[in-house]
Formats: sequence, C-alpha cells, structure tokens
Amino acid sequence: MQRRTFLIAGTGMLVLPTVALAERINPMPEELRKALERDPTAPVLGNPDGDVTLTEFFDYNCPFCRKMVGPIHRLILSDPNLRVVFREWPVFGPDSEDAARVSLASLSQGRYWQTHQAIFSIRGKVDADSARLAAAKAGLDMTRLEQDIQSERVERHITYSFLLADHMGLVGTPSFIAGDEGAFGEYSLEDLRGLVQRARESLG
Repeated sequence: MQRRTFLIAGTGMLVLPTVALAERINPMPEELRKALERDPTAPVLGNPDGDVTLTEFFDYNCPFCRKMVGPIHRLILSDPNLRVVFREWPVFGPDSEDAARVSLASLSQGRYWQTHQAIFSIRGKVDADSARLAAAKAGLDMTRLEQDIQSERVERHITYSFLLADHMGLVGTPSFIAGDEGAFGEYSLEDLRGLVQRARESLG
C-alpha cells in the first residue's frame, strides 16, 4: 500500500478554498478548517473539546480503512486531548453509500462507534443488507434507523464529504488530516501519533 504525506495549502474560491498538494507549508484557510473540523453532521469521537483534531476520510469497502479501526481506537484511548472527526466518503460505489447512510443514521441513537465497528467487522463486501444486519447487532432500533437514513443530516454529510475531498485534492481512502498536514494510506499507531503531535506543535 502506497503511503504519502502532504501539506494543505489554499486560496479563496467560492464557499471553500481550492486546495492542492503542496511542497511547502501554507496554513490551511480558517474557513476550510472550520468546514473540515466543525461540520455538525460529522461524527466526533475522543475529546469533543480536544486541543487538536484528526479527521479521517474513509469508505466501508476500503480494506485499508478496515485495518485502521484498531489503531484509531487505540490512538483515541491513549490521547485524552485528541478530537477525532469521521468523514464518511463512500467512493467505492452505491453499496458503500448504503453502508455510510446506515452508519450516519446511528448517530441519532448515540451508537455510532458501535455501528462503525460492526460494519467494519463484516466479512467480504459491505452492502445495504449486511450493514443493516450489523446495525441490528449493534443494538439499534431498526424502525427509527430506517427513518433516519433518509434524513437531511445524512444526505448533507455525504455530499459535503465529496465536496471537501474534491477541494483538498484527496486521492483516496483512508485519508487523514491534522493541522496543515495530511496522510494517505495505511499508517501505524506511531505514524498517527506523529501526525497528531506535529499538528499540536504547529497549532499550539
């Protein structure tokens, strides 16, 4: 799996600035940082008032995203000042989008992490049926879930994930962003800690 780190740069354009891979550090525009880190539709784990935010763009049918569930969980447990934002970015097609909708709908029942883990525990390709089965195993009220899947919040989150990824020039999943630095691919726990620490130092 190819791994790559990049720096976030940008200039003003429409609502969000256009962002490309950069060879030198340019601070992320504040309006982009707010859109990336403070979108009210995005699930947040860890410390909601943490001093640094790590954002992950992922897809439930991405095998490398599946491998990152454990390291992300351990990272959260080991860093009490870390805030983690999850951006469901279903780039692998309609089945991935169905799974993302199920997962995002679980937010209203306060069981996002349980559903997130359950969907990533599915063997083989994830689709609408297997994602719903995982949600049921995670203890969700399925009647309420079906209603929430169609909510504006779920629709907005997915649409906004594609918009943000396009503006930042993200190339695939998993993609991680902390501070003005991003990383693409499978990363170790220590790699993620380094990404967070550099963001903490640059923003502190």
